[in-house]
Amino acid sequence: MNHHPLAVVSPKAKIGKNVKISPFVTIEEDVVIGDGSQIGPNAVIMSGSRIGQNCQIFPGAIIGAAPQDLKFKGEYSTLEVGDNTIIREYCTLNRGTAANEKTVVGSNCLLMAYVHIAHDCIVGNHCVLANNSTLAGHVELEDYVILGGMSAVHQFTRIGAHAMLGGGVLLNKDVPPFIRVAHYPASYIGVNVIGLKRRGFSVETIEAIQDIYHQLFVAKQGRADALANIDALDHSKEKEQILQFIEDSEIGIVKGLRSNA
Repeated sequence: MNHHPLAVVSPKAKIGKNVKISPFVTIEEDVVIGDGSQIGPNAVIMSGSRIGQNCQIFPGAIIGAAPQDLKFKGEYSTLEVGDNTIIREYCTLNRGTAANEKTVVGSNCLLMAYVHIAHDCIVGNHCVLANNSTLAGHVELEDYVILGGMSAVHQFTRIGAHAMLGGGVLLNKDVPPFIRVAHYPASYIGVNVIGLKRRGFSVETIEAIQDIYHQLFVAKQGRADALANIDALDHSKEKEQILQFIEDSEIGIVKGLRSNA
């Protein structure tokens, strides 16, 4: 551990090998930091935080603060961050509450400056949250989700894998996998083709996903007819993933842009 003498580190914290701790850092007791991680100046790592290996936490970030929830009564909870995740300046990540007992951020994520992740959120692996994006409590992001800057996600909302939100989006509905969402109200604007190509999806798979969402958001038909037509399309794991996400949605999914006219 490379522990600067001007840092305050509880002797009860568990610090891994080759961890760099900068001046004016505060690390409370009941903190675990994995090997090779770096903690920038003035960062605060509070009790209940679990930081993975090779993470980078930039100046001023506050990790593991108590939930901003009036129902919180001081119960024990944690904030867990996976390996290789970058947390930029002044991000705020809160612990969980009795409802979920933990807030989780996965591995290989990038949280840009001033990102806020509230209590009981679950953020998957390889997610990118741009500057000032905000998650209210109990939000779930699946793997490879991208949030544009200044976006705000309402509590209990879910965003499916490989989905992308445009900058400034105010989201209060679920976002199925593989799509792009923008405008106000938040609306489907197409499949995340560029992102899927970058992650190795074949042209045929992307076209099949586009066919599914054409039925759901573009074709002029009711939701029941759209789902029936989707069910009749060729079987694929992506189709099952989309249908399962829609079936599991408790607050409803975003609508197509045409419905905003």
